[in-house]
Amino acid sequence: MTYEDIARDIKNGKFAPVYLLMGEEDYYIDRISDYIVEKSLDENEREFNLTIMYGLDTDMANIVNNAKRYPMMSEHQVVVVKEAQNLRAWDDLSFYLQKPLASTILVFCYKHGTLDKRKKIVAEIDKTGVLFESKKLKEAMLPGFITAYMKRKKVEIEDKAAEMMADFVGNDLNRLAGELDKLVITLPKGQNRVTPTEIERNIGISKEYNNFELKSALITKDILKANKIVKYFNDNPKNNPLQPTLALLFNYFSNLMVAYYAPERTENGVAAYLGLKSTWQAKEYIAGMRAYTGMKVMNIITQIRLSDARSKGIGNVTLSQGEILRELVYFILH
Repeated sequence: MTYEDIARDIKNGKFAPVYLLMGEEDYYIDRISDYIVEKSLDENEREFNLTIMYGLDTDMANIVNNAKRYPMMSEHQVVVVKEAQNLRAWDDLSFYLQKPLASTILVFCYKHGTLDKRKKIVAEIDKTGVLFESKKLKEAMLPGFITAYMKRKKVEIEDKAAEMMADFVGNDLNRLAGELDKLVITLPKGQNRVTPTEIERNIGISKEYNNFELKSALITKDILKANKIVKYFNDNPKNNPLQPTLALLFNYFSNLMVAYYAPERTENGVAAYLGLKSTWQAKEYIAGMRAYTGMKVMNIITQIRLSDARSKGIGNVTLSQGEILRELVYFILH
């Protein structure tokens, strides 16, 4: 099941007897777990019918014993097992799954990895309840996530502003959600649209000199603008470290290489092929295909890898991070 499927069922009061929420992305695991508690128990019911357990401090036998209890003056009781990746003896859950208590909602939060899917217990959980793997979002999907998140807050965000936030925070969704919440709070009364100016004012990112603008300058081959940004980065190294810049450029040119194989080189065709949530993101890939040949893109990807190695001291003893970026940008543009 997808996150949206699970959230819809929970909203409609349709609960599974057991949930195994696992994966590298904490955000969706936390969201589903919190949403189950919110929708299944009111605040008064939680005092007697919500049990929080931690995998490091308990075992499966204790968890099952708690799951077998009946709720007190409530339709449900909820048992949430956090840090479930520290649990052992998962097979001990098997007997309970044969006839789980209908009034109990048992939630396992397994973070920073997944339970071995070859284990029989994984198939049993999937058959009886809900099995969900929370995967890290690709960088290209972050602006879509930001736009959707702000829409739920009844706030619009301009495409460029969403790109700036994605570039600044990266794919740590919990941190990203926190920064977006702060942004919503700081909006002037009556304003429900976030522009790059708000990002610059409240988050501290320059709307003129950032990785998003550097990428745009490279796509359009604006040599003057690209070099101005490189100089700004070199003059402000603490606020503009090289690694996030290299990561963003590698992500863009890697996707650009894939875009050449899209059956249809239209906005809809490229967006579908790359798995982008909105067609406006495809525009920069279409522009990139016009500006660079496939062979040049392959060479650029190699050069970004070399720049990354140099930034870590491999094969380089003299160049500063600013000089590494300057050489890379020169190679891309010429």
